[in-house]
Amino acid sequence: MNHTSNSEVIFARVQRRAARGSFLPWAVAAWLAASIPASAADNLNPSSVQTVKQFKFERARKAEVSYLLFLPKGCESKSGKRWPLILFLHGAGERGTNVWKVAVHGPPKLVAQQPDFPFIVVSPQCPEGRVWSNDVLLGLLDEAVRQYPVDPGRVYLTGLSMGGYGTWSLGLSCPERFAAIVPICGGGDLLTILLVSQQPEHAAALKTLGVWAFHGAKDPVVPPQESERMVGFLKNAGLPEVKLTVYPEAGHDAWTETYNNPALYTWLLEHQRPSPGAGTR
Repeated sequence: MNHTSNSEVIFARVQRRAARGSFLPWAVAAWLAASIPASAADNLNPSSVQTVKQFKFERARKAEVSYLLFLPKGCESKSGKRWPLILFLHGAGERGTNVWKVAVHGPPKLVAQQPDFPFIVVSPQCPEGRVWSNDVLLGLLDEAVRQYPVDPGRVYLTGLSMGGYGTWSLGLSCPERFAAIVPICGGGDLLTILLVSQQPEHAAALKTLGVWAFHGAKDPVVPPQESERMVGFLKNAGLPEVKLTVYPEAGHDAWTETYNNPALYTWLLEHQRPSPGAGTR
């Protein structure tokens, strides 16, 4: 069965072109920085035809997100127990205003079949014509941690296709927020890894982030090289626990086999960040 929508194909093409294009300016910029002496800027004379200006502004943003919420049995009790949370990002085909479309794949589909699933699952819906916003997702994650008995040291991020791109983006931009990430048939921006690894507030968390990527070897929408280059770059950056599973006969649908595999959830629970005062494990 073909699970690929036209919007998935278009989105993947745009992402691939953006990813390929983003690497070249970075490489050129690095070459230029190495080629121009540091003292050169000091020798520049103020121009008679240009003036220095500054522009400052603040912009308020309002966002509304619909999401599916799954709470494990016993989650609403007064025991004080804290639960692991999975934030799931769907693909381009599930965007829109009918939030139940989100439940056609992944963890929100799984919990309907396994009501004893031992994770809180938050599955937001991306509006039609949009892509995942890190700011919106972080706002939703903050709200979930406030409203539900979440163990902040056991928060996990995963997504498929467009959600795989979103997982790479959010997970690598804010590695301290997640114990592990699972991007499926997606890709990302190598520059994000470089910038985050140079920021002290993120670098240590990046080095301890668990990453398990998945892809189909015969994916006609997002080539497996997209996952391969992300995993390869992370390994070169010194991340000790990064791995990639490529299904030899799978096309774009690398998610069904992945999310149906109990070993995935065992692996997730092996990862935890320090969370003082988080309550009972």
